[in-house]
Amino acid sequence: MMSSCQKHGGDGEGSCGAEVKRVCRRGGWENAAEGVQPAGGTKVQVSVIIPVYNGGEWLDECLQAVVDQDFQGSVELSVYDDSSTDNSRVIAEGWREKLEERGVSVVISGHNSDKPRGVGFAKNQAMFQSSGQYLCFQDADDVMMPQRIRLQYEAAVLNPTAIVGCQVRRDPEGSTERYTRWINSLSPEQLYTQVYTSHGPTVIMPTWFCSRDWFLRVGQFDEGGKGVPEDLLFFYQSLREGGALLRVDECLLSYRYHKHAATHSVLEETIWTLRVDFLQERVLSQWDSFTIWNAGKQGRKLYRSLSPTNQKKVKAFCDVDENKIKKLFYTYEESKERPKPKIPVLHFKDASPPFVVCVKLDMTGGVLEEILISLKLKEGEDFYHFN
Repeated sequence: MMSSCQKHGGDGEGSCGAEVKRVCRRGGWENAAEGVQPAGGTKVQVSVIIPVYNGGEWLDECLQAVVDQDFQGSVELSVYDDSSTDNSRVIAEGWREKLEERGVSVVISGHNSDKPRGVGFAKNQAMFQSSGQYLCFQDADDVMMPQRIRLQYEAAVLNPTAIVGCQVRRDPEGSTERYTRWINSLSPEQLYTQVYTSHGPTVIMPTWFCSRDWFLRVGQFDEGGKGVPEDLLFFYQSLREGGALLRVDECLLSYRYHKHAATHSVLEETIWTLRVDFLQERVLSQWDSFTIWNAGKQGRKLYRSLSPTNQKKVKAFCDVDENKIKKLFYTYEESKERPKPKIPVLHFKDASPPFVVCVKLDMTGGVLEEILISLKLKEGEDFYHFN
């Protein structure tokens, strides 16, 4: 089982390796001291939260990685089986003795109803039956590196209101290369500014580590079931609550891509609507006017998706395509207004910020990025990426 908004496409530079300097993004720490003691008096310091649905194919490798952790504190494994039709629960139970010998306490439960209740439900159940002060979310089909719990625990202790992630490597190697590069190479600022892109959470769900207190403050995962992007909903709510975003810049997870990923059940339109709403809430509500960078299909779709109030704030579209610029205007034919709104279409050199950029990241051979730099535009102030 895996998060609904993750396990999808992208590409592979910025891949993480042992040579990457250990720095926690946006956390104000570097080389945190070993042996940081947890605040509070709970016995278990870290609970590894594993929701499972037909994960038998991968569970042995996943649970062996829990055994292999080099963290010296107390660890608990909490597995919740969401009515699997394979032998997932039997496999998990088969690891109990080995885990307990390693000092890891084990809680395994589930349900056997006619159909699964979904990723959000299973994650919530695994969390609520656990007792650790910190939560390490782990998908059954992924594999932790031995240092994962230790390094993310150190970061989370110093940043108790943060969602802490890490760099990943993709399995099979080379799959979703653009997405993998994006995951691993976002700057500390971009963890915040690029939350509106179609890639989903900038700190991806399979790498999440956070304090139990923060999880409970944000609220549990949405339990709407299949097709609900429970990770994106939680991620946005965490930001609304003032939560921080951090990334440990070391490869701590082997992140598997396969055709059974839960993300394939989430409609693009569902994600689109959530992204548009969050963009309007967090960015457009602060702007008096703005330009949509892309006079093509995606730019026009964004315009049509905006509220009437925000549509009126669009002063122009801009583009590099002379054929689009020659049209001079985009007419919103579906509008009930009379006369119908006509939005100017300009060359980007004639347009003014702020911009919402509806051009796919990493798809122009660096041309878009060079243009934005040449115009001396600052991401998060003068423009936000949306696509």
